[in-house]
Amino acid sequence: MTQQKLTIGALSAQTGSNVPTIRYYEQIGLLPKPERADNGHRYYREADLKRLAFIRRCREFGFPIDQVKALVSLFEDGDRACADVRDMAQVQLDAVRMKLENMRQLETSLAAFVESCAEVCSGGATRDCVIIEDLSEPGSTRIGGRRAAGCGDSAGPAPAGNMTATELKRG
Repeated sequence: MTQQKLTIGALSAQTGSNVPTIRYYEQIGLLPKPERADNGHRYYREADLKRLAFIRRCREFGFPIDQVKALVSLFEDGDRACADVRDMAQVQLDAVRMKLENMRQLETSLAAFVESCAEVCSGGATRDCVIIEDLSEPGSTRIGGRRAAGCGDSAGPAPAGNMTATELKRG
């Protein structure tokens, strides 16, 4: 039985990978160089299709290229321990969980920005906005707990002891 040969376009269509990505994977050694016809066209085998589908799924799960290379090696060598693959997946799972925690912290910070602005300066000029002020302060890691002068605040400026460097420059 002869093996079906796929063009790069067919390989792209069947895997959902775009052509430049396929060429890049060839360039960095994730995919083997394909056969070339006399007209220069690339022709891929079913094994290339399966390998590219595997690579694409690894990338969808967020594995970096260096880990994908290691996983492809395990994919190609069916005699290695499955625990090796599990360990790599565990490392990726740990990284995803860390990113999720960082995103939760980012959400909390952004919610504090929005709440602080709504309470202190919403409706005023951007020069008095506590969000802009906090984002522009070197080393600042918090928002809230301060009152900006103006910016919708009818109580007037905050006492000098609580003023930020930005407020002092304005004042």
